[in-house]
Amino acid sequence: MTKATVGDHLLDRLRAWGVSHVSGYPGDGISGLLAAWSRADDDPRFIQARHEEMAAFEAVGHAKFSGHVGVCVATSGPGAIHLLNGLYDAKLDHVPVVALVGQTDRSAMGGSYQQEVDLHSLFKDVAASYLETVNVPEQLPNVLDRAVRTAYARRAPTAVIIPADVQDLPYSAPEHAHKMVPSSLDVSGWAPVPDDASLARAAEVLNAGRRVAVLVGQGAAGAAREVEEVADLLGAGVAKALLGKDALSDELPWVTGSIGLLGTRPSYELMRDCDTLLTVGSNFPYSEFLPAYGQARGVQIDIDAHMVGLRYPYEVNLVGDAAATLRRLTPLLTRKEDRSWQHTVTEGVRRWRTVMERRAALSADPVNPEHVAHVLDRLLPDDAMISADSGSVANWYARHLTLRRGMRASLSGTLATMGSAVPYAIGAKFAHPDRPAIALVGDGAMQMNGMAELITAAKYAGEWTDPRLIVAVWNNQDLNQVSWELRAMAGTAPFEASQALPDVPYAAFARSLGMEGIRVNAPEDVEDAWRQALGADGPTVLDFRTDPDVPPIPPHSTWDQIEATLSSLARGDGDRRHLVVQGLKAKAQELLPRRSGGGR
Repeated sequence: MTKATVGDHLLDRLRAWGVSHVSGYPGDGISGLLAAWSRADDDPRFIQARHEEMAAFEAVGHAKFSGHVGVCVATSGPGAIHLLNGLYDAKLDHVPVVALVGQTDRSAMGGSYQQEVDLHSLFKDVAASYLETVNVPEQLPNVLDRAVRTAYARRAPTAVIIPADVQDLPYSAPEHAHKMVPSSLDVSGWAPVPDDASLARAAEVLNAGRRVAVLVGQGAAGAAREVEEVADLLGAGVAKALLGKDALSDELPWVTGSIGLLGTRPSYELMRDCDTLLTVGSNFPYSEFLPAYGQARGVQIDIDAHMVGLRYPYEVNLVGDAAATLRRLTPLLTRKEDRSWQHTVTEGVRRWRTVMERRAALSADPVNPEHVAHVLDRLLPDDAMISADSGSVANWYARHLTLRRGMRASLSGTLATMGSAVPYAIGAKFAHPDRPAIALVGDGAMQMNGMAELITAAKYAGEWTDPRLIVAVWNNQDLNQVSWELRAMAGTAPFEASQALPDVPYAAFARSLGMEGIRVNAPEDVEDAWRQALGADGPTVLDFRTDPDVPPIPPHSTWDQIEATLSSLARGDGDRRHLVVQGLKAKAQELLPRRSGGGR
């Protein structure tokens, strides 16, 4: 019997870790791995993306929507380079991903050989948590196990480099000998919690507050019930960082929705007027949207000790698992009998939802982009998985979608990279093939990455138990988010040469791949298009022709300013694109030098 190779053992080890899918693109730098995949009957499944960057995004999407490590693979040289953007997305959003990367044969290293790149220098930042090259077979189990274990423990991307010739070497296990490093697979469950003294200090701060605000991020995703109980005890309002949008149901009346530049007026007011702040599992980076320094006492809960205390001068920093820490903290909290603060928050939420309904109902040329998202909101299946791209579409995702318990949603929160929504959705489908996935995409992101990755969706659609994968394109022929930022900072029309996009027939392209494709040119057709896509027996592309001149609302706009803008838009007074420029400019220098994706 032929002895197993390093490539064979690598796949065997991935199976032992429970890895079911690996996204990648072939090349001769990983020929040994591909041969091993053939011998292993494609287990774990090799998912062929159109580009290595998309493979990395698919791994990130798989990790975000499954909670398990995502794995991607690429060849040496250009393939490795292409992984970087997706891996940085994983790093900045704190997602466990392992990259398997080929390299030139060891005998050619240092000889300026074809596709020879210094991969350690290339990956030393993005995979700083763990990066290693397997030079001999005996290294493999320890290196791979540490890469997986570190990715989980540090919620970060790691990388394993395997030269092409090593992949084909007969596998030899590490011996019980000097300078041999054994390894093991098991990782027990763990949920660290702070000590009793720290919990008591945190309870004192929270019990003393009269107007408590809670901010949750993706680290609170497994602690929804605990957050609800704490918010009820403290009579608090709860805002959500964009990466924590699915951490808590938006149906709770005191949940104010997203925070930040793409956030809501109630979230802005919650932070402006609170006297106490509890942050759970969030590293939301924009401190200007948090309470003024000295205004509020603060408590933070985060599982990562080196991420606490970064964004606000918290009085108590609790290092621990969100759910476990809150369960320990709750018995120390005193129920607040005065509910006037929470009632004020609830009233603000009710008023905001009315504003969103009115904005979505406004006429536009040809379709109001907010109307597209607002209609989807009431049609979302209970088990929907939603990915949103960066750009103006993130505004409508953040403000119009009411996520219910059990729904999942994400976007590139911290890197705010374009082109991630479609590969995220594909990764989500392989994580949960029995659930519908919906990608919300601007036409800029669609032209950048999404169209090519439709080919991947078409290739694998027949394998999903629930075949629905909906790609909705906000087709406004404009790089709209940047256009609004330029208007806000310069107060003039954007530079057309950089901002204008060609009108691409996205629906027709989808049909050419055997998918459903529907182009929508009128507001009265929006709901029917969504219903057709949600009822389809395969992937669907919806091409919504939306108006680029519908302005976003700055969250710091007063209610009077919001009402004035609504009235003016409803009457059709003035140029849409300049109606809120002055409001945007008021904080442009403070808020807009960074393109905000929302933070975690």
